[in-house]
Amino acid sequence: MDLTTTPHILAIGEALIDVVTPANDPDNRKEIPGGSPANVAMTLGRLGRDVALQTWIGNDPYGDMIAEHFAASKVYITPESRGATHTTTANALLNEKGAATYTFDMEWAPVAPIAVSPQARIVEAGSISAVVEPGASAVLDALISARQHALITYDPNARPSIMGTPEEAWRIVSRFVAVSDVVKVSDEDIAWLTNNRPLDEVVTEWLNMGPQLVIVTRGGKGAIARTSSGVECESSPNDVKVVDTVGAGDSFMGAILDAMWELGFHGAEARHALRSLTEEQVLRILARATEVSEVTISRAGANPPWSHEL
Repeated sequence: MDLTTTPHILAIGEALIDVVTPANDPDNRKEIPGGSPANVAMTLGRLGRDVALQTWIGNDPYGDMIAEHFAASKVYITPESRGATHTTTANALLNEKGAATYTFDMEWAPVAPIAVSPQARIVEAGSISAVVEPGASAVLDALISARQHALITYDPNARPSIMGTPEEAWRIVSRFVAVSDVVKVSDEDIAWLTNNRPLDEVVTEWLNMGPQLVIVTRGGKGAIARTSSGVECESSPNDVKVVDTVGAGDSFMGAILDAMWELGFHGAEARHALRSLTEEQVLRILARATEVSEVTISRAGANPPWSHEL
């Protein structure tokens, strides 16, 4: 993909190797390429969007595994992404319900300033790469610069084991919320970041900080969305057998961006239109995200659907 001529979505953030170990079968260990922003990009690639990933991986076997894995899902990894002394790993321990707990061996020091093509029409960031220094500051600077030509989207995707205290994390997270047009966050993220403040109160506060749309996922209870103009919507999840939740939030985020692109919400010129989101448009975004994420949780690992599967 030629980033200088092709309008595209850019995801900035970690790509890593998930070393996944089921608690009830510790000998059945698997090494799987992952990383929240990378999985968002993979979702978009599989849904047919032009998508690039700016990450930070090593010139090592794990880095090669990541490059091959995401290229197979039509994700373009930027040349600047190679240069880490080693590729990050995340040890994921699955409990009996399939939920993952992570510990990380991470290097996140991308070359700064992070290059963002003017053809990037939506720029997505989040997760640990938007908190861990020295890379987090470079990511924030890239988002601020990209606002000139792109909509900015953000998913905090809290990882308490690597983000420090909630107070420390919130000082950084709040800066990303303030520069974003759309924020997707889980109810568990909000509870951890805000010491269990009421969800509605937090959403109102975040909308007043700058975003035009905040979407909160609530696991099996579905998602809620609220706009800066006061539109409120809720999605009703289907009865889906959960295999595991790995990558579910990332595929939900990727599908939000897919729906935004389909509705014409991309590029800085769409920022004004985003302030006038209708209930129908918000419901379409939620429906797409729910549809895609439900396929992901119905099968093992971060394995979002291809467009022909929907």
